[in-house]
Amino acid sequence: QVQLVESGGGLVQAGGSLRLSCIASGRTFNSYNMGWFRQAPGKEREFVARISWGDGTAYGDSVKGRFTISRDNAKKTVYLQMNSLKSEDTGVYYCAARHSHKGVTTAAERYDYWGQGTQVTVSS
Repeated sequence: QVQLVESGGGLVQAGGSLRLSCIASGRTFNSYNMGWFRQAPGKEREFVARISWGDGTAYGDSVKGRFTISRDNAKKTVYLQMNSLKSEDTGVYYCAARHSHKGVTTAAERYDYWGQGTQVTVSS
């Protein structure tokens, strides 16, 4: 089992940048595929980015070219670098983990563990 704790959210002006971090507990972090999702008020949880144990990545269409996901297995941490932020990027950002033997996915319901979320607010 793994526990996830996000940090790095905050208030930023449109066009600015933020870097989110997600620290995992447990000894087998590199056996998990990791994902970032976000949820705006009144909307469903949305896929943002994912990274596999082998560093393969995928991004949601709305963030391609602006966001970058990365991981540091030694630090048991996954990052989300967010550049050129827009007001529509506002929401609670969640980190999620999925056992790597299950494969990769962009579907939130297929992830095994979730963090508590960190708020990102982009002012226009």
